[in-house]
Amino acid sequence: MSLLAFENVTLKFGGLTAVNDLSFEVHEGEVFAIVGPNGAGKSTVFNLISRFYTPHAGAIRFDGHDLLKVKPSGVAAFGVARTFQNIELFEHATVLQNLLVGRHRHRRTNLVSELLFAPSARRQEIENREKVEEIIDFLDLQAFRDKLISGLPYGVRKVVEVARALATDPKLLLLDEPASGLSVEETTDMRWWIDDIRRQMGITVLMVEHDMGLVSGVSDRVLAMADGAMLALGSPAQVQSHPAVVEAYLGKAS
Repeated sequence: MSLLAFENVTLKFGGLTAVNDLSFEVHEGEVFAIVGPNGAGKSTVFNLISRFYTPHAGAIRFDGHDLLKVKPSGVAAFGVARTFQNIELFEHATVLQNLLVGRHRHRRTNLVSELLFAPSARRQEIENREKVEEIIDFLDLQAFRDKLISGLPYGVRKVVEVARALATDPKLLLLDEPASGLSVEETTDMRWWIDDIRRQMGITVLMVEHDMGLVSGVSDRVLAMADGAMLALGSPAQVQSHPAVVEAYLGKAS
C-alpha cells in the first residue's frame, strides 16, 4: 500500500529545475532510500514533503491526503517527522527536554489547565514522559537523558535528533543523511536502529543518504536521482548496477 506518492512533480528556482517531472511511491512499512550526486535534488524532495517548497506542477499525496493543501506547520500532525543534515536541536536543553518538545503535536490541554496542573495536564505529562522514556531506552540514550545537548559528542546528537522525531509518533520518518559525520561503528549502530524502527515500531522510513553501505544494508528499494530527475528505481543491487547510475557517479567510459 502506498503511503507517500509523488506524481509528476516539478519544482523550479528561476531557470534551474531542481525537481523534474518526478514520480515515485513509498510503500507502507518499507525503508526507501534516495541517492544521487550532490545537487541531484534529494534534499529538495524532503523540503517538498515538509512543505517548505510548493511545486510548480504535479501532486504529492500522503496517506490518502493531498499534502499540498497542508501548511508547513500542519505536516507533523499528519504523521510526518524528519531529521536534518545539519543537526537542529536545542543546545542548552537536556536530551529529555528535547524529546519532550517532540510530543508537542499531541498536546490536548490548554494554558490554564497546565498552569494549574489540572488532572488532565498531569495525565498528559505522565503519558508524554512514558513515551519519551520508551524512546530513550529504545535508542540506548539512558546515560545522556539529563545531559545538555551542547556537551554531547556529534554521534550522540545525531541519535538524539532521531529520537526527537520518533517522539512525535510518526507514520513516516524522513532521515536526511543519518550517517553523515558518523564513524564506521556509529554507522553500523544507525543501520540496526533504522531496521528496528521499521520492524519493531512499524514506522515507514524514507532517507537520503550517500553511504551506499548503509543504503544497501537497510533499504528495501532505492531511487537514484540526477539533475532533479529519476535515473533508476529498484533494489539496492539493481540501482547500483544500473548503467545510468554508474555513469552519473563515474562518468562515461572512454
